[in-house]
Amino acid sequence: MAGVRWDGRAGPPRSANGASSFHLTWQVPPGAWVAAEATLEIVTAPSVDALSFWALQVSFVEDGRHRGAAHLGLQWHPHHPGRTAVNWGGYDPGGGELPGSTSALPSATDNPNTRDLPWAVGAPYRLRIARHGPVDPATSETASARTIAWRGSVTGPTGETVVVRDLHVRARHLADPMVWSEVFADCDAPATEVRWRQLALTDEQGRVAGVDTVRVSYQTVAEGGCARTDSTVEAGALVQRTSVRRVTPQGALLSVSRS
Repeated sequence: MAGVRWDGRAGPPRSANGASSFHLTWQVPPGAWVAAEATLEIVTAPSVDALSFWALQVSFVEDGRHRGAAHLGLQWHPHHPGRTAVNWGGYDPGGGELPGSTSALPSATDNPNTRDLPWAVGAPYRLRIARHGPVDPATSETASARTIAWRGSVTGPTGETVVVRDLHVRARHLADPMVWSEVFADCDAPATEVRWRQLALTDEQGRVAGVDTVRVSYQTVAEGGCARTDSTVEAGALVQRTSVRRVTPQGALLSVSRS
């Protein structure tokens, strides 16, 4: 009906990219971090043919300067076999895609970032972003003496680790870790649920720091996000759901015991 204000409860998201996103930003002290990881379990997968993406994201920093950001996660993707895929990609400060190595995984969409990867509902997947070492200039036209390979990998329920590929970034450290859900389905599509556990960072000395607290943020209705998304803590996990009543307010802190 003309003149009726959209309330974010039904129909497609109205954001610029057509998705509704909600984030859990880790609360961590400053440090020379070289790896971030989190365990993702997709409890209730989508039942519609619209992209959903659940990811671990970091920024890259060098000498206090932002050098880009990247995200590693699983996707429900209607154009990949079984609708399951993995994505490891990112952007430089100017908005261009970060370069990287060629993945050994196939891709039905021929996308360098998005690759075919079978994953199962209800199983844990360990997402890990880690500094892998200097890029060999002989293997990359974009490499320089300070270009670092940042490896994205996924360890499945059997303990097998799959390397997605390396991104090439002129930065030695990561910062601003978070996990998030990005959902392209209609705001009134059947509910989905994912759980995040065991958030952790590793420093240059190999010391691992568990992360217990995150800050909640939602893409607002004014920004085109859905109104019925929620993040909460249940049974030792951080839970993100769609098509539910929102319980946790914007900006709230959630804490979970390490497990």
